[in-house]
Amino acid sequence: MVKKTFLLLSFFFLYIVALHAQKITARATVDSSYYKVGDFVHLTINVTHDKNINISAPVIGDSTSDFEVINSKPAVVKKEGNKFLTTYEYTLSKYDSGEVYLPHIPVYYTESGDTDIQIAYTNPIKFTVSTIKVNLNKPIKDIKKPITIPLNWKLIVLIILILLLIAAVIFYFYNKHRKNKKPAEVSKKVIMKPPHVIALYELRALEEKQLWQKGKIKEYHSDITEIIRKYFHDQFFLPAMELTTTEVMDYLKKVEDAAPILDLTYKFLTDADLVKFAKFMPMDSVNEDMMKEAVEIVEKTKPKPQKELVRSESTASREDKDV
Repeated sequence: MVKKTFLLLSFFFLYIVALHAQKITARATVDSSYYKVGDFVHLTINVTHDKNINISAPVIGDSTSDFEVINSKPAVVKKEGNKFLTTYEYTLSKYDSGEVYLPHIPVYYTESGDTDIQIAYTNPIKFTVSTIKVNLNKPIKDIKKPITIPLNWKLIVLIILILLLIAAVIFYFYNKHRKNKKPAEVSKKVIMKPPHVIALYELRALEEKQLWQKGKIKEYHSDITEIIRKYFHDQFFLPAMELTTTEVMDYLKKVEDAAPILDLTYKFLTDADLVKFAKFMPMDSVNEDMMKEAVEIVEKTKPKPQKELVRSESTASREDKDV
């Protein structure tokens, strides 16, 4: 009785194993049994499996460690009846001769609804890799000379004609473009206005803005002193924009034409500094006087008209004769 039970259990176990094995099979093949050293070995792995089997790409690294993997192609899946055939193709190469044994290659897979990873193995493969036979008794041959290509005169003439045609077309369009090109415009002379003219114009424009009348006292004093400092820069070549009031006065004392405005300039710049830096709130009359003082500074230092210079020179010459 026990013997019959054991036989039944063994048969049932073998049936389960066979049934499980039918869910997936893996087969490996190569395209030849004999290769030369360095030849490409085309390895194909065909995996036949049920629909509910999820396959991972075969791991060929460990099994093919003696080979160099040249290339691998994406998997191709085909349906065959109620089964699926997934094909993997690899290109290998081996640089040692001898009998080659490619062992079982593992194919990992899972079944739908089950996270356990299972393995199916391919069959092993044997093939031969041989070296190229060399006859050592024969002398070594020289490398063949390069093959010379005979000249095709028709082709050369055709190329020359094409180049001449291209050159003629370029020359034609160049001349056409040059004729149609407009003559270069004559640059106009830019007449620079004298510094005193620019300063007086800017002072009038500032007065029309009526900044201090609108409560913008500090902005008014900053703008008016900037105009005068810029005027000093252009008229006397004085770097007044970067200097303090004391430094400006020290420079002006060295300028002969600035002698008539020294006291006026000091008062003008000092009043502006009180507003800009000491937050002094001047009376309306002080704001009005600032504009008058700025105009007076420019008027007293602007260049004298040419007629006045001639008159003064003639007067000076008569005085010299009288003497």
